[in-house]
Amino acid sequence: MPDSLTFIGNATTIIRLGAFTLLTDPNFLHRGQRAYLGKGLWTRRLTDPACSIADLPPLDAIVLSHLHGDHFDRVARAELDREPPLITTPAAAQRLQRYGFRTKGLEPWTEHRLELGAEQLTVHAVPGFHARGLLGMVLPPVMGSVLEHRTADGQTRRILISGDTLTGDHVDEIRERFGHFDTAIVHLGGTRVLMHTVTMDAVQGVDYLQRARPGQVIPVHYDDYRVFRSPLADFEALFDRSSPRETGMTLTKAARGQTVDLLP
Repeated sequence: MPDSLTFIGNATTIIRLGAFTLLTDPNFLHRGQRAYLGKGLWTRRLTDPACSIADLPPLDAIVLSHLHGDHFDRVARAELDREPPLITTPAAAQRLQRYGFRTKGLEPWTEHRLELGAEQLTVHAVPGFHARGLLGMVLPPVMGSVLEHRTADGQTRRILISGDTLTGDHVDEIRERFGHFDTAIVHLGGTRVLMHTVTMDAVQGVDYLQRARPGQVIPVHYDDYRVFRSPLADFEALFDRSSPRETGMTLTKAARGQTVDLLP
């Protein structure tokens, strides 16, 4: 079975890498329900997730970029299995540990390794910036992730998950440290909070790709909530006339509920 990604909605995906199955940013609220962002802020969901928690396959790990209600909600807190390790920021790990989750908090540039037989999957935490300046101090800390899967015969696949970050020089450092990425899963949407953009819009998303230079791009996090201001169509149009397209980068769109192959 080829390595694959199933898009559930927002930033929630099921990623299958060899023997490993991971869940990212579990958000299972339904259309019309509120996601709480802290500090009295909230946003209403406009879509339904492609499945419920009861429909999930057995999981080897959960990777959570940060603790916002559109990435880890009250449904996830109540219904998710507590057994798989939940890999996230130290702040989120400390809080979710109180609810019985087996959390692993990672500072930037640290890692957590999983093993199944002769296969290894290493989750590396990399820097992310939800906002800069004073707003960045108010919003919860966020991490990007690099998933590094090594098969029994030594083949390696690297997947970059941006998390809710803005683009910037930190992406250059991620690229320098890890080299080639087979796939990048990018959080877009141009989220606006308190008159500030706190996730990548189309222009920032293309800049992020020009810095990271993955072989394949899978966009997520772009139309599920009212706070999103940058449509996916704007990103697609800019991507089509930009240097990522010219360098052979492949854009792979996944509809909710659709499974797409991760390209070699």
